[in-house]
Amino acid sequence: MATPIQYDAIIIGAGQAGVPLSRALAGAGWKTAVIERTHVGGTCINEGCTPTKTMVASARVAYLARRGADYGVRTGEISIDMAKVRQRKRSIVDSFRSGGENRLKATKNLDLLMGEARFVGQKTVEVFLAEETRTLTAEHIFINVGARPSQLRFEGMDCVSVLNSTSIMELDKVPQHLIIIGGGYIGLEFGQMFRRFGSEVTIIQRGERLLAREDDDVADEVAKILREDGVEVLLKTDTIRVEQPSSSEINLTVKTGDEQRAIRGTHLLVAAGRTPNTDKLNLAATGVHVDKRGMIPVNERLETNVSGIYALGDVNGGPAFTHISYDDFRIVRDNVLEKGHATTTNRYVPYTVFIDPQLGRIGLTEAEARAQGRKIRVAKMPMSYVARALEVDESRGFMKAIVDADTSQILGAAILGLEGGEIMTMLQIAMMGKLPFETLREATFAHPTLAESLNNLFGNFQD
Repeated sequence: MATPIQYDAIIIGAGQAGVPLSRALAGAGWKTAVIERTHVGGTCINEGCTPTKTMVASARVAYLARRGADYGVRTGEISIDMAKVRQRKRSIVDSFRSGGENRLKATKNLDLLMGEARFVGQKTVEVFLAEETRTLTAEHIFINVGARPSQLRFEGMDCVSVLNSTSIMELDKVPQHLIIIGGGYIGLEFGQMFRRFGSEVTIIQRGERLLAREDDDVADEVAKILREDGVEVLLKTDTIRVEQPSSSEINLTVKTGDEQRAIRGTHLLVAAGRTPNTDKLNLAATGVHVDKRGMIPVNERLETNVSGIYALGDVNGGPAFTHISYDDFRIVRDNVLEKGHATTTNRYVPYTVFIDPQLGRIGLTEAEARAQGRKIRVAKMPMSYVARALEVDESRGFMKAIVDADTSQILGAAILGLEGGEIMTMLQIAMMGKLPFETLREATFAHPTLAESLNNLFGNFQD
């Protein structure tokens, strides 16, 4: 083995934690190497948030165009140019990716190495580049390798063409009938998207409800909205086997209770979880522990069991959201560079499911609050009570907030409605500022805005 090149820090993975961390460390004078095997920017920019939300926007335009007559606007026949949708997505991804890569290359004290990383010792990493192999070593190593779509195993799976959340975005034609296995965030976003593009869509979910982490009433309302849009939603349904008689036909046999049925489609998307990208790192050489899923357990400071080695982002098994990965960067930056005491303890985990209407979520669900034995009040109001939603004819869904009955503090919220993610963020800010719900109930918000719906929400307690 060649003599290792000494660095102050090695970052494996140029994701939403690795990129800003590498620049922060280099800016502080640390000799830093960041290793990336495919694309700078991680899942978010390349296969996640950026491309999917770009395509969601195209699907919403198609949806509104078809609804033109509802607003007194007559339009002609609507058709979808998937090649154009794909090119728009690619252009935005390329812009974001190249911008991040160029900033890394221009950063002093920072080496960007495009290659595969593999540990050969506790603090020693081999990097397989296009034309050479380099050996690096550093006292501080940060793992930010993310995750990839999981593969399911059932009869016939190895003999059919299967799409995942990355490959489905490269289709150049609208599927005639898209079958989706998985009723989580990814499956629902793609399901509604392709329904709006014109596909027949069937979603197969093993559990009793979609979105297993949500309250029952939220999940039920999401299913209702998707069915209104023409999506077939099958709950408590197992996939038994799959076969592909021809390149344009995929057949599934599914079972709901004691009843089996056949579903014939043209495309199959598997959207059932993600697998961490730790399998090629040779972590055994470091002594870093992994769990049975391949995730790297960390403490509240994002430290692994080996001193000086950290795991950030999706690979550490925490909430798999871009903004959480970025917050992991902030915690490590504060602690490593500024000798701070930042932790993941009690941090807020907001998220938005970009179906339409959006589902914005923050804090405790009602079920979680009751399971903790908290004394709570539940405020709930349909979006049909919101003037702004009625004015733009987008009144599906409801708003729901969980409040501590003794302190009036907001514990959590689910906003399933027009711009639900933005309204949820207002509630998060109130939670961060420890504002009692009465402050929002009595506040003067501009009319007519979605924000003023908070006045009425906190006047609609169910008790």
